[in-house]
This record gives sequence, structure tokens and C-alpha cells, in this order.
Amino acid sequence: MSVRQVLGLERVLAGEPEVVAGAGQLDRPVRWVHVAEAADVGVMLSGGEMVLTTGVLLAGDATKQAEYIHSLHRAEAAAVVLGLGRAFPAPPDVMRRAAERCGLPLVVLHRPFPFAELTEEVQSRLVRRKFAAVSLSEAVRTALTALITAGAPLQRLLDEVAQHSACPVVVTNLAHRVLATAGERSAVDDVLRDWDRIARQAGGGQGDGWIRAELGGRGEHWGRIVLCGHRGDTATGRLLADRAAEALVLHRMLGGTAAGSWEEQSAQSLLTDLVGGIVPARQLLPRARAAGLPVNRRTFVPLVVRDGDAARLDRVLRLLGMPGLVAELADGATAVLLSLARDQDAEALAARFATRLRTGAGARTTVVAAAGARTAWDDVPAGLREARHVADAVADSPAARDLPAVVRLRDVHLRGLVRLLRDDPHVQSFAERELDGLLRGGEDDLLAVLRTYLATGRNKSRTAQLHHVSRPALYRRLEAIQARLGVDLDDFEQAASVHIALLAHDAQQG
Repeated sequence: MSVRQVLGLERVLAGEPEVVAGAGQLDRPVRWVHVAEAADVGVMLSGGEMVLTTGVLLAGDATKQAEYIHSLHRAEAAAVVLGLGRAFPAPPDVMRRAAERCGLPLVVLHRPFPFAELTEEVQSRLVRRKFAAVSLSEAVRTALTALITAGAPLQRLLDEVAQHSACPVVVTNLAHRVLATAGERSAVDDVLRDWDRIARQAGGGQGDGWIRAELGGRGEHWGRIVLCGHRGDTATGRLLADRAAEALVLHRMLGGTAAGSWEEQSAQSLLTDLVGGIVPARQLLPRARAAGLPVNRRTFVPLVVRDGDAARLDRVLRLLGMPGLVAELADGATAVLLSLARDQDAEALAARFATRLRTGAGARTTVVAAAGARTAWDDVPAGLREARHVADAVADSPAARDLPAVVRLRDVHLRGLVRLLRDDPHVQSFAERELDGLLRGGEDDLLAVLRTYLATGRNKSRTAQLHHVSRPALYRRLEAIQARLGVDLDDFEQAASVHIALLAHDAQQG
């Protein structure tokens, strides 16, 4: 409890308390209540006590009165409460001036007041609070241990901590980069929006509800957990932070980061949300800034890499000194978001990254798909989706080996356009209508022949060779295809229409 809270108790108010010195220090915590009259009272204290006195041993001796206050100050007492009437009819000037100089709250009680009642009231409350804090601490420890035993991810542990602390929770590395967050989304966003200042504040100590605990072991620290704006008792907040830190260290030691480091998980969560488009990009901006990505007056280059190891991509970025985030997506694709200065050549640097990535044994099959550079953060999600479409189109292309190191939408031509439009209902209807004769009959073999025939530029010899059939057998299959579709594949326009429909069908199925 603070001195202010003690003075606000009903039993204390009955004594008509008046603060006559040290009014600016009323938020000091009261650890205990102690009754003492001797001038050298400080030798009996250990700090944080609210001392009660009637002043019977101090009356008539200004030196003892001053020494009494100085002794309390040296012992770091929280406050002194003087009951008027028995020794002093009014607040003694010597004690008041000494307390004011020391910054020690001096409170006088104008009505007679049994100190035993105040001691009982305050100390029973302190004991109850201490017991509640310890109980909460053990409940949190039990809950977090159960989650770790069940193999829960980091986010689940942090959600549990945020629920108990009722404030945003942030995990950072030693450079203050945010690795994970938990808590009410709007409150977390408010914290991240001003994270640079908050990080300095939290890094310099604990106060005003910003409570931190170090993460690490064996003399080595690798991060921090911060309770941001904890409104409860400070001691309880420290217990919560310590329990959370213990759990996170144990989680990491037991392999809770087997799927990637916390830094990788943070980048993956951010880029996945950007690609998905469910969360507006502007709401993700504070997370990007807190994760260490430069976002002010930058050019963003969205990339998607096929058959590229995320750890290797991150190493290449660091080697080239390019700020960016790397995250694995589904189906063997990895997203990379470069953040470049406005005066840098985005295309040249993307090519440099791809060239460096493709050096080494087995790396030449790696394909880097890129979207056009974006100067507005709100355009980044569309850029990432475009790069993903290009990467998917390259994966479907029979001429993938002949494409440049950095593939763009212009390099995949019709296939790329169809990939971008594959979810359009009109395109879906067109594909189903054009291929209805084969799709309705489940003619997968004929579809495969048609696909090869069109992909080879209607080369009958090459198609027969790839399907290991004779030319007469191929002719019969092509006749069956034309009959079922009602088209003439020797007519360029009709063949092109069927080809586009087949590309759209494959893109939708893919």
C-alpha cells in the first residue's frame, strides 16, 4: 500500500489526518507499520515502514526531534505519523522543517487514535495482499508449466501472462526489437506505436507500471519481457514478470523454438498477416516498426522465393546489408520484404540479392519472384500477393529454367495474367464452359494430352514423344478432344481460347 492509500482508510480518516510535510512523497510504498518513540528509531527499521509515534520522548528537546526525523530518513522509512494531544498540541516546527528538507511525509492526527487499530488494519491488509500476490504467482506458474508440458507455442504462454496481468505484454531481444506481443489488440498497438520511447523507458528501469524481467540463463541474457502499463501492485507485477520470464526460458530450453527462433516467428507472423490481407496494413505498421524494419520514407520490394531456405535468405540479406524480413509461407515459398532507401535502385538490388542467392551448389534452381517496388506501406500486401502469384506461375511454367534470376509479372506473360485472375468468377465460368466436355466426363488422360499439345505449340511429334504413343494414336486422341469440346484446334483463335481456359483451370486447381 502507498502512504496515500493508508491515509485514505476509514479508520485513519477518523483521526483527522493532516499532511504537514513531504506531501509530494505520498505514493511511497508502505511495507509495514511500526510504533517507535526513541530518537534513534532508525536502528530498528529496515526500510519502507510507516512509523507511528506520540512524541512523548521528544517533547521539549528540539535536537531529539530533529534527530528522530533524520534517523527515519536514513532508514528509508515510508512516512511518520504523529498523534497530537499527549506530547504536542500542534505540529512541532522542528520536526516539520526537518521532514520537509528530507522529503519524508509527516502526518499528524488531530483526534486521539488507538495506534493498535491502525497497525492491525494496515498490516492485515498488507498480509492479505502479500498472500494474494503469492497465490497469483503460483497460479500463473502452474498454468504456464502446464502449457509448456502440453507443447503450447510461445504465443499461448504470452496470452496467459497478459490475461493475468491485464496489460500488454511485449517480448524483445537485447536490441529492443519486438519478437512477440500479447494483450488487447488496441492496447498493444498503442504501445508499439510509441515503442522507441517506451523501449528506452523500460530499458532504464521499472516504474509507472513498466515492469520488465530479463530472459536468459547461465550468465547470458538474450531478451526481456515487459509488462507495459501494469496498473496493479508493483510487487505483484514483478512477481508476474518473474514467473513469465522463468516460463519463457524453460520453453526455449525445452525446444519450444524448434520451428524457428522467436525472431523468425515474429517475421513470419507479420508477413503472413500482410499476405493474407485480413488485418489492414496500416494496423500492422507499428508491429513492423517495432520489429526493427525501417518504414519511414522507404521503398519496399516484395519478393517470394521458391526452393529457398529461409535461414539462408536471412544470411544473404545480412551479408549484403539489406534491411528486410524473411518468413516461410506454405508450399515451399518464402516471402522476403526488402526496405530500401528512396534513392537506391530497387531493381538492381533485388537482382543482386537473387544473384547472390543463386550462387553455390544446387542453388541455381532457386527462383526469385518480385513485384514492383512500393513507396506506400498500404501497397505492400498487394505487392506480396503479386510476387506470390508470379512465383506460382513460374512453378507451373515448362520454361521456368529459361527465365531471369528475378522474375516479374511481365516475364510470365499470359500464364501470369491467368494466375492473377484465377479467382475471378467470370474466369472460372469461362474455364468450366470451355472445358466442360472433358471435365464432365473425367477425361484426365485427354486433359493431359491437351495440356502437352498446347504447351509445345501444337507440336504433334513432340506431344506423341512425351506421351509415349504413336502419331496415329495421338491423332485419335486429338480428334476425341476436339469432338468433346466442339472446337477445331487447328484454328488459332479456338486453340488460344482452350489454352487460356486450361491455364485458368490448372491455376484454380493448383
